[in-house]
Amino acid sequence: MMKFDQIEQPNSSPFLVDFHAQKKELLTYFHYLPNKTSYENRALSLKSHQVNREQLTAVVREYMTKFPKNDAVDLHLAELEKDALVVIGGQQAGLLTGPLYSVHKALSIILLAKQQRQALGIPVVPVFWIAGEDHDLDEINSTFTPNLGRLQKHTYNDRPNRKQMASETSVEAEKLQSFIRDVFKQFTETIYTKELLQKCLNMTLHVSSYSHFFAVMMHDFFSNEGLLLIDAAYKPLREYESAYFVKMIEHSKEIATLVVEQERDFQLAGYGQPIQASEDSANLFVVENGERFLLRYNNGEFFNEAAGLRFSKRQLLDIAIKQPERLSNNVVTRPLMQEMVFPVLAFIGGPGELAYWAAFKTMFEHFDMELPVMVPRLSITMVDKKSDQYLNELDLQVESVFNGELQSRKQDFINDIKDDDAEEMILEIQQTLIEQYQKLENHLSNAGPTLNLVTKKNLEHHNKQFMYLSRKIEDTNLLRHDVTIRKYNHIEGTLFPEYTLQERWFSPLLFLNEVGPALIDDLLSQPFEFNGKHIILTF
Repeated sequence: MMKFDQIEQPNSSPFLVDFHAQKKELLTYFHYLPNKTSYENRALSLKSHQVNREQLTAVVREYMTKFPKNDAVDLHLAELEKDALVVIGGQQAGLLTGPLYSVHKALSIILLAKQQRQALGIPVVPVFWIAGEDHDLDEINSTFTPNLGRLQKHTYNDRPNRKQMASETSVEAEKLQSFIRDVFKQFTETIYTKELLQKCLNMTLHVSSYSHFFAVMMHDFFSNEGLLLIDAAYKPLREYESAYFVKMIEHSKEIATLVVEQERDFQLAGYGQPIQASEDSANLFVVENGERFLLRYNNGEFFNEAAGLRFSKRQLLDIAIKQPERLSNNVVTRPLMQEMVFPVLAFIGGPGELAYWAAFKTMFEHFDMELPVMVPRLSITMVDKKSDQYLNELDLQVESVFNGELQSRKQDFINDIKDDDAEEMILEIQQTLIEQYQKLENHLSNAGPTLNLVTKKNLEHHNKQFMYLSRKIEDTNLLRHDVTIRKYNHIEGTLFPEYTLQERWFSPLLFLNEVGPALIDDLLSQPFEFNGKHIILTF
Protein backbone atom coordinates (compact mmCIF):
# COMPACT_ATOMS: atom_id res chain seq x y z
CA MET A 1 0.00 0.00 0.00
CA MET A 2 1.47 3.33 -1.03
CA LYS A 3 1.35 6.46 1.09
CA PHE A 4 0.45 9.51 -1.03
CA ASP A 5 1.69 13.03 -0.20
CA GLN A 6 2.09 16.29 -2.09
CA ILE A 7 4.60 19.09 -1.58
CA GLU A 8 5.54 22.26 -3.44
CA GLN A 9 7.52 21.57 -6.60
CA PRO A 10 11.29 21.67 -5.83
CA ASN A 11 13.52 23.81 -8.05
CA SER A 12 10.58 25.20 -10.01
CA SER A 13 11.34 27.86 -12.65
CA PRO A 14 9.58 31.26 -12.60
CA PHE A 15 7.77 30.27 -15.80
CA LEU A 16 6.45 27.04 -14.30
CA VAL A 17 5.36 28.84 -11.12
CA ASP A 18 3.37 31.32 -13.21
CA PHE A 19 1.99 28.55 -15.42
CA HIS A 20 0.65 26.59 -12.45
CA ALA A 21 -0.87 29.82 -11.12
CA GLN A 22 -2.56 30.15 -14.55
CA LYS A 23 -1.53 33.78 -14.90
CA LYS A 24 -3.57 35.37 -17.67
CA GLU A 25 -0.42 37.02 -19.07
CA LEU A 26 0.66 33.58 -20.30
CA LEU A 27 -2.16 33.62 -22.84
CA THR A 28 0.33 35.69 -24.84
CA TYR A 29 2.07 32.36 -25.45
CA PHE A 30 -0.75 29.81 -25.24
CA HIS A 31 -4.28 29.56 -26.57
CA TYR A 32 -5.47 27.63 -23.52
CA LEU A 33 -4.50 27.20 -19.88
CA PRO A 34 -5.47 23.87 -18.29
CA ASN A 35 -8.97 24.36 -16.86
CA LYS A 36 -12.49 23.05 -17.46
CA THR A 37 -13.48 25.76 -19.93
CA SER A 38 -10.30 25.27 -21.95
CA TYR A 39 -10.93 21.57 -22.44
CA GLU A 40 -14.51 22.25 -23.55
CA ASN A 41 -13.46 24.99 -25.98
CA ARG A 42 -10.59 22.96 -27.38
CA ALA A 43 -12.89 19.98 -28.00
CA LEU A 44 -15.26 22.27 -29.92
CA SER A 45 -12.47 23.80 -32.00
CA LEU A 46 -11.22 20.34 -33.03
CA LYS A 47 -14.47 19.70 -34.88
CA SER A 48 -12.94 21.71 -37.73
CA HIS A 49 -9.54 19.99 -37.50
CA GLN A 50 -9.18 17.88 -40.64
CA VAL A 51 -7.74 14.42 -39.93
CA ASN A 52 -7.83 11.41 -42.22
CA ARG A 53 -8.89 9.15 -39.37
CA GLU A 54 -9.09 5.99 -41.44
CA GLN A 55 -5.57 6.32 -42.80
CA LEU A 56 -4.10 7.56 -39.50
CA THR A 57 -5.67 4.71 -37.53
CA ALA A 58 -4.43 2.20 -40.10
CA VAL A 59 -0.87 3.48 -39.53
CA VAL A 60 -1.12 3.27 -35.73
CA ARG A 61 -2.86 -0.11 -35.90
CA GLU A 62 -0.11 -1.49 -38.14
CA TYR A 63 2.57 -0.21 -35.75
CA MET A 64 0.77 -1.80 -32.78
CA THR A 65 0.94 -5.24 -34.44
CA LYS A 66 4.53 -5.35 -33.15
CA PHE A 67 3.11 -6.04 -29.69
CA PRO A 68 0.83 -8.63 -28.09
CA LYS A 69 -2.84 -8.06 -28.91
CA ASN A 70 -4.87 -6.23 -26.29
CA ASP A 71 -8.61 -5.48 -26.10
CA ALA A 72 -8.13 -2.01 -24.57
CA VAL A 73 -5.78 -1.06 -27.41
CA ASP A 74 -8.26 -2.37 -30.00
CA LEU A 75 -11.07 -0.33 -28.43
CA HIS A 76 -9.03 2.87 -28.52
CA LEU A 77 -8.02 2.26 -32.12
CA ALA A 78 -11.68 1.85 -33.07
CA GLU A 79 -12.56 5.07 -31.23
CA LEU A 80 -9.70 6.96 -32.88
CA GLU A 81 -10.92 5.83 -36.28
CA LYS A 82 -14.40 7.15 -35.50
CA ASP A 83 -14.27 10.43 -33.58
CA ALA A 84 -12.00 10.23 -30.50
CA LEU A 85 -9.73 13.07 -29.43
CA VAL A 86 -6.31 12.29 -28.00
CA VAL A 87 -4.14 13.24 -25.07
CA ILE A 88 -0.58 12.94 -26.29
CA GLY A 89 3.00 13.23 -25.12
CA GLY A 90 6.31 11.79 -26.15
CA GLN A 91 9.85 10.95 -25.21
CA GLN A 92 13.17 9.71 -26.53
CA ALA A 93 13.57 5.94 -26.75
CA GLY A 94 15.79 5.42 -23.70
CA LEU A 95 17.00 1.97 -22.75
CA LEU A 96 14.93 0.40 -19.96
CA THR A 97 12.43 3.23 -20.76
CA GLY A 98 15.05 5.85 -19.91
CA PRO A 99 14.54 7.92 -16.72
CA LEU A 100 11.42 7.55 -14.60
CA TYR A 101 9.85 10.66 -16.08
CA SER A 102 9.10 8.65 -19.25
CA VAL A 103 6.80 6.45 -17.18
CA HIS A 104 5.45 9.48 -15.33
CA LYS A 105 4.60 11.02 -18.70
CA ALA A 106 2.79 7.89 -19.93
CA LEU A 107 0.95 7.74 -16.60
CA SER A 108 -0.06 11.40 -16.99
CA ILE A 109 -1.32 10.83 -20.54
CA ILE A 110 -3.45 7.87 -19.48
CA LEU A 111 -4.93 9.56 -16.42
CA LEU A 112 -5.73 12.85 -18.16
CA ALA A 113 -7.38 10.98 -21.06
CA LYS A 114 -9.57 9.12 -18.54
CA GLN A 115 -10.44 12.32 -16.68
CA GLN A 116 -11.41 14.21 -19.84
CA ARG A 117 -13.36 11.26 -21.26
CA GLN A 118 -15.52 11.44 -18.16
CA ALA A 119 -15.66 15.24 -17.96
CA LEU A 120 -16.49 15.85 -21.64
CA GLY A 121 -18.57 12.73 -22.21
CA ILE A 122 -16.71 11.89 -25.44
CA PRO A 123 -14.02 9.32 -26.32
CA VAL A 124 -10.52 10.54 -25.43
CA VAL A 125 -7.65 8.12 -25.98
CA PRO A 126 -4.02 8.17 -24.75
CA VAL A 127 -1.20 8.30 -27.32
CA PHE A 128 2.54 8.10 -26.65
CA TRP A 129 4.72 9.57 -29.41
CA ILE A 130 8.19 7.90 -29.45
CA ALA A 131 10.92 10.20 -30.74
CA GLY A 132 12.60 7.41 -32.69
CA GLU A 133 14.12 9.87 -35.16
CA ASP A 134 16.51 11.27 -32.53
CA HIS A 135 20.14 10.48 -33.31
CA ASP A 136 21.84 11.55 -30.07
CA LEU A 137 22.37 8.00 -28.82
CA ASP A 138 24.54 9.18 -25.92
CA GLU A 139 21.35 10.52 -24.34
CA ILE A 140 19.52 7.19 -24.53
CA ASN A 141 22.12 4.40 -24.33
CA SER A 142 22.68 4.54 -20.57
CA THR A 143 20.91 4.40 -17.25
CA PHE A 144 21.89 5.02 -13.63
CA THR A 145 21.55 3.17 -10.35
CA PRO A 146 22.18 4.41 -6.81
CA ASN A 147 25.41 3.08 -5.30
CA LEU A 148 26.50 4.06 -1.78
CA GLY A 149 24.91 7.47 -2.12
CA ARG A 150 26.34 8.13 -5.57
CA LEU A 151 25.18 7.57 -9.13
CA GLN A 152 26.57 4.61 -11.03
CA LYS A 153 26.31 4.83 -14.80
CA HIS A 154 25.60 1.79 -16.97
CA THR A 155 26.13 2.17 -20.72
CA TYR A 156 25.22 0.01 -23.68
CA ASN A 157 28.40 0.59 -25.67
CA ASP A 158 27.53 -0.92 -29.03
CA ARG A 159 26.73 2.16 -31.09
CA PRO A 160 27.55 3.46 -34.57
CA ASN A 161 30.06 6.26 -35.09
CA ARG A 162 27.58 8.35 -37.04
CA LYS A 163 24.38 10.32 -36.54
CA GLN A 164 21.98 7.44 -36.97
CA MET A 165 18.34 7.53 -35.85
CA ALA A 166 17.40 5.47 -32.77
CA SER A 167 14.80 3.61 -34.82
CA GLU A 168 17.45 2.65 -37.38
CA THR A 169 20.09 1.66 -34.80
CA SER A 170 20.01 -2.07 -34.18
CA VAL A 171 20.62 -3.67 -30.80
CA GLU A 172 22.12 -7.11 -30.24
CA ALA A 173 20.34 -9.39 -27.78
CA GLU A 174 23.56 -10.74 -26.25
CA LYS A 175 25.07 -7.29 -25.63
CA LEU A 176 21.75 -5.93 -24.42
CA GLN A 177 21.43 -8.81 -21.97
CA SER A 178 24.93 -8.10 -20.65
CA PHE A 179 23.93 -4.46 -20.13
CA ILE A 180 20.75 -5.50 -18.28
CA ARG A 181 22.61 -7.96 -16.03
CA ASP A 182 25.09 -5.20 -15.17
CA VAL A 183 22.21 -2.94 -14.09
CA PHE A 184 20.55 -5.67 -12.03
CA LYS A 185 23.79 -6.36 -10.14
CA GLN A 186 23.25 -3.03 -8.40
CA PHE A 187 19.71 -3.91 -7.31
CA THR A 188 19.00 -5.33 -3.88
CA GLU A 189 17.85 -8.94 -4.26
CA THR A 190 14.11 -9.27 -3.60
CA ILE A 191 11.45 -11.89 -4.22
CA TYR A 192 10.75 -10.12 -7.53
CA THR A 193 14.30 -9.83 -8.87
CA LYS A 194 14.69 -13.16 -10.63
CA GLU A 195 11.36 -12.97 -12.49
CA LEU A 196 11.85 -9.30 -13.44
CA LEU A 197 15.35 -9.97 -14.76
CA GLN A 198 14.18 -12.92 -16.83
CA LYS A 199 11.32 -10.88 -18.25
CA CYS A 200 13.71 -8.13 -19.38
CA LEU A 201 16.14 -10.67 -20.85
CA ASN A 202 13.31 -12.32 -22.78
CA MET A 203 12.29 -8.95 -24.23
CA THR A 204 15.71 -8.57 -25.84
CA LEU A 205 15.11 -11.66 -27.99
CA HIS A 206 12.36 -9.95 -29.97
CA VAL A 207 13.55 -6.35 -30.43
CA SER A 208 15.40 -4.84 -33.36
CA SER A 209 16.31 -1.29 -32.32
CA TYR A 210 16.47 1.21 -29.45
CA SER A 211 12.97 2.50 -30.13
CA HIS A 212 11.55 -1.00 -30.57
CA PHE A 213 12.94 -2.07 -27.17
CA PHE A 214 11.53 1.09 -25.58
CA ALA A 215 8.10 0.48 -27.14
CA VAL A 216 8.01 -3.19 -26.08
CA MET A 217 8.68 -2.25 -22.46
CA MET A 218 6.17 0.61 -22.42
CA HIS A 219 3.52 -1.60 -24.00
CA ASP A 220 4.18 -4.22 -21.34
CA PHE A 221 3.64 -1.61 -18.62
CA PHE A 222 0.55 0.12 -20.01
CA SER A 223 -1.20 -2.04 -22.63
CA ASN A 224 -4.08 -2.82 -20.25
CA GLU A 225 -4.80 0.91 -20.22
CA GLY A 226 -5.01 0.96 -24.01
CA LEU A 227 -2.00 3.25 -24.45
CA LEU A 228 -1.43 3.73 -28.18
CA LEU A 229 2.21 3.93 -29.25
CA ILE A 230 3.63 5.38 -32.45
CA ASP A 231 7.27 5.83 -33.48
CA ALA A 232 7.84 9.17 -35.21
CA ALA A 233 10.33 7.47 -37.55
CA TYR A 234 7.92 4.68 -38.57
CA LYS A 235 7.97 4.68 -42.38
CA PRO A 236 4.16 4.43 -42.91
CA LEU A 237 3.74 7.41 -40.58
CA ARG A 238 6.31 9.39 -42.54
CA GLU A 239 4.40 8.57 -45.72
CA TYR A 240 1.20 9.81 -44.07
CA GLU A 241 3.06 13.01 -43.11
CA SER A 242 4.33 13.72 -46.63
CA ALA A 243 1.91 16.59 -47.30
CA TYR A 244 2.74 18.14 -43.92
CA PHE A 245 6.46 18.11 -44.70
CA VAL A 246 5.61 19.90 -47.95
CA LYS A 247 3.83 22.63 -45.93
CA MET A 248 6.80 23.01 -43.59
CA ILE A 249 9.24 23.33 -46.48
CA GLU A 250 7.02 25.85 -48.26
CA HIS A 251 6.77 27.96 -45.09
CA SER A 252 10.27 27.37 -43.69
CA LYS A 253 11.25 31.03 -43.54
CA GLU A 254 7.98 32.07 -41.87
CA ILE A 255 8.30 29.30 -39.27
CA ALA A 256 11.81 30.40 -38.30
CA THR A 257 10.93 34.11 -38.15
CA LEU A 258 7.78 33.64 -36.08
CA VAL A 259 9.48 31.39 -33.53
CA VAL A 260 12.45 33.74 -33.16
CA GLU A 261 10.12 36.70 -32.57
CA GLN A 262 7.91 34.90 -30.07
CA GLU A 263 10.90 33.53 -28.17
CA ARG A 264 12.30 37.06 -27.97
CA ASP A 265 9.05 38.19 -26.31
CA PHE A 266 9.26 35.22 -23.94
CA GLN A 267 12.79 36.25 -22.98
CA LEU A 268 11.78 39.88 -22.43
CA ALA A 269 9.07 38.62 -20.05
CA GLY A 270 11.88 37.15 -17.92
CA TYR A 271 11.43 33.49 -18.80
CA GLY A 272 14.67 32.91 -20.70
CA GLN A 273 15.42 31.66 -24.19
CA PRO A 274 14.89 27.87 -24.03
CA ILE A 275 15.21 27.08 -27.75
CA GLN A 276 17.67 29.76 -28.86
CA ALA A 277 15.99 29.70 -32.24
CA SER A 278 17.70 31.22 -35.26
CA GLU A 279 16.21 32.78 -38.38
CA ASP A 280 18.35 30.69 -40.73
CA SER A 281 17.21 27.35 -39.29
CA ALA A 282 15.08 25.20 -41.60
CA ASN A 283 13.92 23.28 -38.50
CA LEU A 284 14.09 19.99 -40.41
CA PHE A 285 16.55 17.11 -40.60
CA VAL A 286 17.40 15.10 -43.68
CA VAL A 287 18.90 11.61 -43.80
CA GLU A 288 21.80 11.20 -46.22
CA ASN A 289 23.61 7.85 -46.48
CA GLY A 290 22.06 6.71 -43.21
CA GLU A 291 23.06 9.82 -41.23
CA ARG A 292 20.77 12.56 -39.97
CA PHE A 293 21.70 16.19 -40.60
CA LEU A 294 20.03 19.43 -39.49
CA LEU A 295 19.30 21.80 -42.35
CA ARG A 296 19.63 25.56 -42.48
CA TYR A 297 17.87 27.87 -44.93
CA ASN A 298 19.12 30.88 -46.87
CA ASN A 299 18.15 32.47 -50.19
CA GLY A 300 15.83 29.64 -51.17
CA GLU A 301 18.42 26.94 -50.46
CA PHE A 302 18.46 24.27 -47.74
CA PHE A 303 21.93 23.19 -46.63
CA ASN A 304 24.21 21.65 -44.03
CA GLU A 305 27.64 23.19 -44.54
CA ALA A 306 29.59 20.67 -42.46
CA ALA A 307 28.11 17.69 -44.33
CA GLY A 308 28.42 19.35 -47.72
CA LEU A 309 24.68 19.03 -48.37
CA ARG A 310 22.68 21.49 -50.46
CA PHE A 311 19.10 21.24 -51.71
CA SER A 312 16.98 23.64 -53.69
CA LYS A 313 13.42 24.02 -52.45
CA ARG A 314 12.27 21.90 -55.40
CA GLN A 315 14.72 19.11 -54.51
CA LEU A 316 13.62 19.05 -50.87
CA LEU A 317 9.96 19.06 -51.89
CA ASP A 318 10.67 16.05 -54.11
CA ILE A 319 12.14 14.24 -51.10
CA ALA A 320 9.05 15.13 -49.04
CA ILE A 321 6.79 13.70 -51.73
CA LYS A 322 8.78 10.66 -52.86
CA GLN A 323 10.97 9.78 -49.84
CA PRO A 324 9.38 11.35 -46.75
CA GLU A 325 11.12 8.80 -44.50
CA ARG A 326 14.33 10.78 -45.16
CA LEU A 327 12.89 13.83 -43.41
CA SER A 328 12.33 14.40 -39.70
CA ASN A 329 11.48 17.23 -37.36
CA ASN A 330 13.46 19.21 -34.83
CA VAL A 331 12.28 20.70 -31.54
CA VAL A 332 10.35 23.43 -33.41
CA THR A 333 8.53 21.44 -36.09
CA ARG A 334 7.94 18.26 -34.08
CA PRO A 335 5.01 19.85 -32.15
CA LEU A 336 3.64 21.21 -35.41
CA MET A 337 3.75 17.78 -37.04
CA GLN A 338 2.17 16.15 -33.99
CA GLU A 339 -0.77 18.54 -34.10
CA MET A 340 -1.21 18.18 -37.85
CA VAL A 341 -1.33 14.39 -37.54
CA PHE A 342 -3.53 13.91 -34.46
CA PRO A 343 -6.71 15.57 -33.12
CA VAL A 344 -5.00 16.65 -29.91
CA LEU A 345 -7.13 17.75 -26.98
CA ALA A 346 -4.18 18.13 -24.62
CA PHE A 347 -0.42 17.79 -24.70
CA ILE A 348 1.47 16.41 -21.70
CA GLY A 349 4.95 17.88 -21.41
CA GLY A 350 7.86 18.23 -19.05
CA PRO A 351 8.98 21.64 -17.71
CA GLY A 352 11.42 22.18 -20.58
CA GLU A 353 8.90 21.18 -23.24
CA LEU A 354 6.27 23.61 -21.97
CA ALA A 355 8.83 26.41 -22.16
CA TYR A 356 9.66 25.43 -25.75
CA TRP A 357 6.00 25.41 -26.74
CA ALA A 358 5.63 28.95 -25.44
CA ALA A 359 7.47 30.04 -28.59
CA PHE A 360 5.06 28.33 -31.00
CA LYS A 361 1.73 30.17 -30.72
CA THR A 362 2.17 32.49 -33.72
CA MET A 363 3.68 29.66 -35.77
CA PHE A 364 0.56 27.56 -35.15
CA GLU A 365 -1.66 30.50 -36.04
CA HIS A 366 0.23 30.87 -39.33
CA PHE A 367 -1.13 27.41 -40.21
CA ASP A 368 -4.65 28.27 -38.92
CA MET A 369 -4.13 26.04 -35.90
CA GLU A 370 -4.18 26.45 -32.13
CA LEU A 371 -1.90 25.03 -29.50
CA PRO A 372 -3.71 22.29 -27.57
CA VAL A 373 -4.32 22.53 -23.85
CA MET A 374 -0.83 22.34 -22.34
CA VAL A 375 -0.53 20.21 -19.19
CA PRO A 376 2.66 19.64 -17.15
CA ARG A 377 3.34 15.95 -16.59
CA LEU A 378 3.09 14.53 -13.10
CA SER A 379 6.31 14.90 -11.12
CA ILE A 380 6.89 12.06 -8.66
CA THR A 381 9.48 10.90 -6.14
CA MET A 382 9.22 7.30 -4.95
CA VAL A 383 10.48 6.64 -1.44
CA ASP A 384 11.88 3.13 -1.09
CA LYS A 385 11.50 1.23 2.18
CA LYS A 386 15.08 1.76 3.28
CA SER A 387 14.94 5.53 2.68
CA ASP A 388 11.66 5.71 4.59
CA GLN A 389 13.21 3.79 7.49
CA TYR A 390 16.28 6.04 7.57
CA LEU A 391 14.20 9.22 7.38
CA ASN A 392 12.27 8.07 10.45
CA GLU A 393 15.43 7.09 12.32
CA LEU A 394 17.03 10.47 11.60
CA ASP A 395 13.77 12.33 12.37
CA LEU A 396 13.62 13.90 8.91
CA GLN A 397 10.79 14.60 6.47
CA VAL A 398 11.05 13.98 2.72
CA GLU A 399 10.93 17.75 2.14
CA SER A 400 14.24 18.04 4.03
CA VAL A 401 15.94 16.23 1.16
CA PHE A 402 14.90 18.93 -1.31
CA ASN A 403 15.31 22.07 0.82
CA GLY A 404 18.88 21.40 1.98
CA GLU A 405 18.05 20.43 5.58
CA LEU A 406 19.27 16.86 5.13
CA GLN A 407 22.62 18.02 3.73
CA SER A 408 22.95 20.57 6.54
CA ARG A 409 22.11 17.99 9.21
CA LYS A 410 24.63 15.56 7.73
CA GLN A 411 27.39 18.20 7.83
CA ASP A 412 26.45 19.13 11.41
CA PHE A 413 26.71 15.46 12.37
CA ILE A 414 30.16 15.17 10.76
CA ASN A 415 31.29 18.35 12.55
CA ASP A 416 29.96 17.05 15.87
CA ILE A 417 31.89 13.77 15.68
CA LYS A 418 35.22 15.41 14.84
CA ASP A 419 38.02 14.68 17.34
CA ASP A 420 38.79 18.31 18.13
CA ASP A 421 41.20 17.34 20.94
CA ALA A 422 43.37 15.27 18.60
CA GLU A 423 43.30 18.08 16.04
CA GLU A 424 44.39 20.58 18.69
CA MET A 425 47.23 18.30 19.84
CA ILE A 426 48.50 17.95 16.27
CA LEU A 427 48.41 21.72 15.80
CA GLU A 428 50.34 22.24 19.07
CA ILE A 429 53.00 19.72 18.05
CA GLN A 430 53.17 21.26 14.58
CA GLN A 431 53.55 24.79 16.00
CA THR A 432 56.26 23.67 18.43
CA LEU A 433 58.13 21.97 15.61
CA ILE A 434 57.88 25.09 13.42
CA GLU A 435 59.31 27.19 16.26
CA GLN A 436 62.20 24.74 16.79
CA TYR A 437 62.94 24.67 13.06
CA GLN A 438 63.00 28.47 13.07
CA LYS A 439 65.64 28.38 15.81
CA LEU A 440 67.61 25.82 13.81
CA GLU A 441 67.41 27.97 10.66
CA ASN A 442 68.66 30.99 12.60
CA HIS A 443 71.52 28.94 14.00
CA LEU A 444 72.48 27.69 10.50
CA SER A 445 71.99 31.02 8.74
CA ASN A 446 75.72 31.45 8.16
CA ALA A 447 76.30 27.84 7.09
CA GLY A 448 75.30 28.48 3.47
CA PRO A 449 72.11 28.14 1.36
CA THR A 450 72.30 24.35 0.95
CA LEU A 451 71.59 23.57 4.60
CA ASN A 452 68.85 26.22 4.69
CA LEU A 453 67.13 24.52 1.72
CA VAL A 454 67.44 21.08 3.32
CA THR A 455 65.94 22.42 6.55
CA LYS A 456 62.92 23.89 4.72
CA LYS A 457 62.33 20.63 2.81
CA ASN A 458 62.61 18.67 6.03
CA LEU A 459 59.93 20.85 7.65
CA GLU A 460 57.70 20.47 4.59
CA HIS A 461 58.01 16.70 4.92
CA HIS A 462 56.92 16.85 8.57
CA ASN A 463 53.97 19.10 7.68
CA LYS A 464 52.83 16.58 5.08
CA GLN A 465 53.03 13.86 7.71
CA PHE A 466 50.92 15.94 10.09
CA MET A 467 48.32 16.42 7.32
CA TYR A 468 48.36 12.67 6.65
CA LEU A 469 47.93 11.91 10.34
CA SER A 470 45.04 14.39 10.58
CA ARG A 471 43.29 12.78 7.60
CA LYS A 472 43.76 9.28 9.02
CA ILE A 473 42.26 10.35 12.35
CA GLU A 474 39.31 11.92 10.51
CA ASP A 475 38.82 8.84 8.30
CA THR A 476 38.96 6.52 11.29
CA ASN A 477 36.45 8.67 13.12
CA LEU A 478 34.08 8.73 10.13
CA LEU A 479 34.41 4.97 9.82
CA ARG A 480 33.33 4.55 13.44
CA HIS A 481 30.15 6.47 12.57
CA ASP A 482 29.81 4.99 9.10
CA VAL A 483 26.36 3.48 9.76
CA THR A 484 24.76 6.88 10.35
CA ILE A 485 26.62 8.58 7.49
CA ARG A 486 25.54 5.81 5.11
CA LYS A 487 21.93 6.51 6.07
CA TYR A 488 22.28 10.15 5.06
CA ASN A 489 24.04 9.14 1.84
CA HIS A 490 21.42 6.53 0.94
CA ILE A 491 18.54 8.98 1.36
CA GLU A 492 20.23 11.70 -0.66
CA GLY A 493 21.57 9.35 -3.35
CA THR A 494 18.20 7.66 -3.88
CA LEU A 495 15.73 10.54 -3.50
CA PHE A 496 17.75 13.55 -4.70
CA PRO A 497 20.89 12.39 -6.52
CA GLU A 498 23.24 15.17 -7.64
CA TYR A 499 20.71 17.64 -6.14
CA THR A 500 18.31 16.68 -8.93
CA LEU A 501 14.96 14.93 -8.82
CA GLN A 502 15.16 11.14 -8.81
CA GLU A 503 12.85 10.94 -11.84
CA ARG A 504 15.63 12.33 -14.05
CA TRP A 505 18.05 9.47 -13.32
CA PHE A 506 16.66 6.03 -12.51
CA SER A 507 14.82 3.44 -14.57
CA PRO A 508 11.44 2.26 -13.23
CA LEU A 509 13.02 -1.20 -12.94
CA LEU A 510 14.70 -0.05 -9.73
CA PHE A 511 11.28 0.23 -8.07
CA LEU A 512 9.64 -2.67 -9.89
CA ASN A 513 12.38 -4.76 -8.32
CA GLU A 514 11.37 -3.58 -4.85
CA VAL A 515 7.58 -3.41 -5.17
CA GLY A 516 6.93 -6.02 -7.83
CA PRO A 517 4.76 -6.01 -10.96
CA ALA A 518 1.86 -4.43 -9.05
CA LEU A 519 3.75 -1.11 -9.11
CA ILE A 520 2.16 0.11 -12.35
CA ASP A 521 -1.39 -0.68 -11.19
CA ASP A 522 -0.62 0.95 -7.84
CA LEU A 523 0.53 4.09 -9.63
CA LEU A 524 -2.59 4.18 -11.78
CA SER A 525 -4.81 3.93 -8.70
CA GLN A 526 -3.34 6.96 -6.90
CA PRO A 527 -5.46 10.13 -6.47
CA PHE A 528 -3.32 12.23 -8.81
CA GLU A 529 -4.30 15.78 -9.69
CA PHE A 530 -2.71 18.02 -12.30
CA ASN A 531 -2.16 20.81 -9.79
CA GLY A 532 1.57 21.46 -10.13
CA LYS A 533 2.47 19.79 -6.85
CA HIS A 534 5.34 17.34 -6.50
CA ILE A 535 4.07 13.92 -5.47
CA ILE A 536 5.73 11.74 -2.84
CA LEU A 537 4.87 8.04 -2.93
CA THR A 538 6.16 5.99 -0.02
CA PHE A 539 6.18 2.20 -0.23
